[in-house]
Formats: sequence, C-alpha cells, structure tokens
Amino acid sequence: MAPSPTSDMSEAKFLTVAEVATVMRVSKMTVYRLVHNGELPAVRVGRSFRVLEEDVNEYLRKSFFDAG
Repeated sequence: MAPSPTSDMSEAKFLTVAEVATVMRVSKMTVYRLVHNGELPAVRVGRSFRVLEEDVNEYLRKSFFDAG
C-alpha cells in the first residue's frame, strides 16, 4: 500500500513518466492517460509528473487477471 501523504516520504522512490512507461512496457501517452484518469496516482512537479514506485507496483498487482 502506498504511504499516506502525512507519512515519512524520505524513503519514497519517485519515477518519471518515461521510467514508468519503461517498467510497464507501454508508451508515455498510456502513462499520462492512467494518471489523468486517476488510475495511477501521481505528484505534479512543475510541468511534469512523478509516480511513486510502490504505486506502479500496486497498479500492476491489481491489473493481473486469470486468463485460464
């Protein structure tokens, strides 16, 4: 589970949109769509976004489904 905004964030690892796209093997546009739709939490830093690595992992865990 992602840390709450009030918890200690000094140990948190933030990823850029490009890094998230690489980890998920999708385009940057897909990551932006997930962020704008609220499916992937992100922090806006200036004109760019940063995503907690744990939030990416949690999104991927929740996205798995049994195809069999």
